[in-house]
Amino acid sequence: MSKPSLFTYRLLIDTKGQSNDIAGMDQIVETMKAEGIEPDLTTQATLARHYVSAGLKEKAEDADEVGRVWKVCESNPKVDECLAAIESWGKLNKVEEAEAVFDRMSNTWKKLSSKHYTALLKVYANHKLLAKGKNLVKRMGDSGCRIGPFTWDALVKLYVEAGEVEKADSILQKANQQNQMRPMFSSYMAIMDQYAKRGDIHNSEKMLHRMRQNGYMGRIRQFQALIQAYINAKVPAYGIRERMKADNIFSLIKQWQGNWLRSMRFGGRRCRICWIEDFPMGQ
Repeated sequence: MSKPSLFTYRLLIDTKGQSNDIAGMDQIVETMKAEGIEPDLTTQATLARHYVSAGLKEKAEDADEVGRVWKVCESNPKVDECLAAIESWGKLNKVEEAEAVFDRMSNTWKKLSSKHYTALLKVYANHKLLAKGKNLVKRMGDSGCRIGPFTWDALVKLYVEAGEVEKADSILQKANQQNQMRPMFSSYMAIMDQYAKRGDIHNSEKMLHRMRQNGYMGRIRQFQALIQAYINAKVPAYGIRERMKADNIFSLIKQWQGNWLRSMRFGGRRCRICWIEDFPMGQ
């Protein structure tokens, strides 16, 4: 029987990481090394991403051998190795190292795609480096690179993380008007979540309407944000149950048990917000 390949191990590691089985992920790495297969840059990026997501930043840094592996690849890097290195350095808060890899890509391949720019743009967004993000987008536009949904998503989150929600909103509207491909669901939700935190019902409802126009309907996540907007605004969400029924939301969440009543007080009286089944935040 042949031994598993590096690709197979990487797939197993990613699967364990996505299920938050960090111990299982570590075991696969040990097995991999015992078979004489060392993690490459892409695998290192996968490990770092899941460690950070699990809140194990120190472990991510301890496990990070990106510098060592990158030195091996640097003289003749492949595109996927460069992208993996940018992601890894970004996850480990090493922005300058991520920029250096991007510059290496620019010098190696004169014509970069939106995928390459988006990798660094995500790093800037995660670190709230708005000015650098703006310059990168300008550089991207000057190169004639076509901007797609993934780049718009990173750009929206760049402005959201910098606290410029209205600017992010206008960018998303521009993307929707100029592109044949619809913006990503996560782009809309990044903005809607911020409006909900403010208790901005008008703009939360507007985002929901725009999502519906683009075919994003019947998702639990949308109503979670909308309900939160009403709660933060201390305004009763009359008719929300009927709207959720119309979008078939209850059939999606019936597998979860336990009803809960979301209510609050304002103006000296108790107001019912909605009566729905308990459901998780991710959808």
